[in-house]
Amino acid sequence: MPFCVGLTGGIASGKSSVAALFEELGAAVVDTDAIAHELTRPGTAAMTAIRNDFGPTYVAADGGLERAKMRQLVFSDPAAKAKLEAILHPLIREQAQARIVAAQQPYVIVVVPLLVETDAYRDLIGRILVVDCAEELQVARAMQRSQLTEGEVRAILAAQLPRAERLGRADDVIDNNGSIEALRQQTQKLHAKYLALAQAAAHARNSAF
Repeated sequence: MPFCVGLTGGIASGKSSVAALFEELGAAVVDTDAIAHELTRPGTAAMTAIRNDFGPTYVAADGGLERAKMRQLVFSDPAAKAKLEAILHPLIREQAQARIVAAQQPYVIVVVPLLVETDAYRDLIGRILVVDCAEELQVARAMQRSQLTEGEVRAILAAQLPRAERLGRADDVIDNNGSIEALRQQTQKLHAKYLALAQAAAHARNSAF
């Protein structure tokens, strides 16, 4: 199993941008959100289960997930959220673990938006990296990216772990309040650190045999 860093952060904090920069530098990236999207495409086993459990209202015309309606449902109904997670989370984890094991790069960035909240991947990762920015920036970016209202974004923020608590669980932090160049410099510095940690972990594994 390669050395893994869990990348997390609140909504619209810049997780995807940071993951892309690490990928450019030569890290493998396993994105659990991307896996979730793949699993809810038309014709998948997950979509069959979702249709059976939630009904056709939450299935789009093409047979994939009706994301906007499902988002509204699970946000307002904890039981529905738990039911959807029971379908998707085991499948996401199975796919993520398979991709981590198959990775040929020196280390793996595992993008898990709710990493700190759920602890679901703590057994796979060696460090937690939090991407952080001011709440007002998160609101502006989320509204622009997802066409959500300010009220909707703030409701999502309120449901997520408080920023200070997330930062308190971090081994490393990337500040995304500035420019892309500032983001790139921070990523390069951590890339060098993670290469060294991955090398040390590999050496320790080899020494054990």
